[in-house]
Amino acid sequence: MSEFSAPKGIPDYFPPASADFLAVRNALTDAAHRAGYGHIELPIFEETALFARGVGESTDVVSKEMYTFADRGGRTVTLRPEGTAGVVRAVIQHGLDRGQLPVKLCYSGPFFRYERPQAGRYRQLQQVGVEAIGVDDPALDAEVIAIADEGYRRLGLTGYRLDLTSLGDETCRPEYREMLQEFLLGLDLDEPTRERARINPLRVLDDKRSEVREATADAPLMLDHLSDSAREHFEQVKAHLDRLGVQYVINPRLVRGLDYYTKTTFEFVHDGLGAQSGIGGGGRYDGLMKQLGGKQELSGIGFGIGVDRTVLALQAEGVSVAGAGRVQVFGVPLGAAAKAEMVGVAGALRDAGISVDLAYGDRALKGAMKAADRSGARLALVLGERELDERTIEIKDLTNGEQQSVPLDDVLAQVRSRLTS
Repeated sequence: MSEFSAPKGIPDYFPPASADFLAVRNALTDAAHRAGYGHIELPIFEETALFARGVGESTDVVSKEMYTFADRGGRTVTLRPEGTAGVVRAVIQHGLDRGQLPVKLCYSGPFFRYERPQAGRYRQLQQVGVEAIGVDDPALDAEVIAIADEGYRRLGLTGYRLDLTSLGDETCRPEYREMLQEFLLGLDLDEPTRERARINPLRVLDDKRSEVREATADAPLMLDHLSDSAREHFEQVKAHLDRLGVQYVINPRLVRGLDYYTKTTFEFVHDGLGAQSGIGGGGRYDGLMKQLGGKQELSGIGFGIGVDRTVLALQAEGVSVAGAGRVQVFGVPLGAAAKAEMVGVAGALRDAGISVDLAYGDRALKGAMKAADRSGARLALVLGERELDERTIEIKDLTNGEQQSVPLDDVLAQVRSRLTS
């Protein structure tokens, strides 16, 4: 047993499982790139105040889950628990909001939350996110949601649903907040929950405990108290989703775990994952840029999709999205002279865009062919002393066992022809 292991709650991804992980991440980011979202690479850690102010001090993320520490200069920094606050900070810092709007950005990578580890819930979680900042347009809300939906569909995922709601705007939220707070403080709640009701009453509706859900079953809902402008915005979002063919379920009790959401709010749910059923979600955040020091009060809409959870959802449906094999061609050299020649052949094939691996370590033919089968390659190239003398090479199709000797100088054309047939 190894002396060291990965920290608790932090998964390793390695072959062959890592192929599914990469396929999921690439499919989700490709869907965003097709809609014109450019890549942004965010810092792994930021000033702690960015998340405290941007995400919300009353959230579990900030109050319980952040990895916060003092650096060697005495500054308090935090490993990023989510992506939106960092993106908005970058937009403000680099003046991206002074260019063409909306600013459309896509990112991926690890995020960090100190949670109790369980299936689909890790302390280092992998996400793909998009943000569209600077335009308050229901059609943009629908586009962002449709990008996530397209990513899931292209992966072959079918057993998910999209929960959708509106959390209102500045014209109706304050009044609703008072109404909900009055209702909650009239209940027999434990003190931590009552304190949450005083700070941010909407968060109480997100409580997963059965006794709290029963107590709040008759709580007033934001959807029933939307202003005319917020209701019209929501109606247009739904109409655009209908035109895009994106199916959704209205969930008036939907509350995301971050404080900055307003108006359109959504979550993708997969019941095959048990209690941790959320596989991605997001919403509009109209006041976040001003809250983080921006000179313009620009709105935004975005999502974060869990790559880990999407992989688990695919596994629950029995779907693999990895390619057929890690390489297309496997070289089997027999002897030192054959190995020297095969190294050059492999290099030429790779230069031509063909993926190749070799049998290293001077294996015998039987062991090398077993390695070729395990690689998932379509073709094996066998080169021994006789072939070297004749300047030929054996090409074996590993899918049907057919084998043919071809001129060594013609190997690239021959391999290309067989891979495309």
